[in-house]
Amino acid sequence: MKKIIIVVLILLINGCAEKNEYEATVSEQMKADKDIKDYKIEPDRITDCIVKSTSENMPGAFPFDPDRLTAYKNYTKMLKLNDSSDPKKTLEELRKEFGSAKALADAHANYAESLVTCMSDMVSSTEERKENKKN
Repeated sequence: MKKIIIVVLILLINGCAEKNEYEATVSEQMKADKDIKDYKIEPDRITDCIVKSTSENMPGAFPFDPDRLTAYKNYTKMLKLNDSSDPKKTLEELRKEFGSAKALADAHANYAESLVTCMSDMVSSTEERKENKKN
């Protein structure tokens, strides 16, 4: 029984690290994004939205599923592709890690769709608050 608890704790700690690294990477991108600044969207708020939205469409049945943890790691690497010293090599690695070029494209589409949806929701809610203040 103790071994099972230890294994579960290790998975939870590992899972938190993978998800936290993904969140940090998304946050870095949101803080640097010109549109986020222009629309005065809180980077932490949109980061939470994007992470939640992308996670819903990632592999794995639950947050600490090994497939989900791998997805967090792969998404992080995907988002850091431009920072790579050898982007071409990193892209090849990503294709292998995601399982295929199509799976990588699907992951990128998942991230992009989440970003657009979250940004749209945040801009709409900001505009609604401005309208309510006027009235």
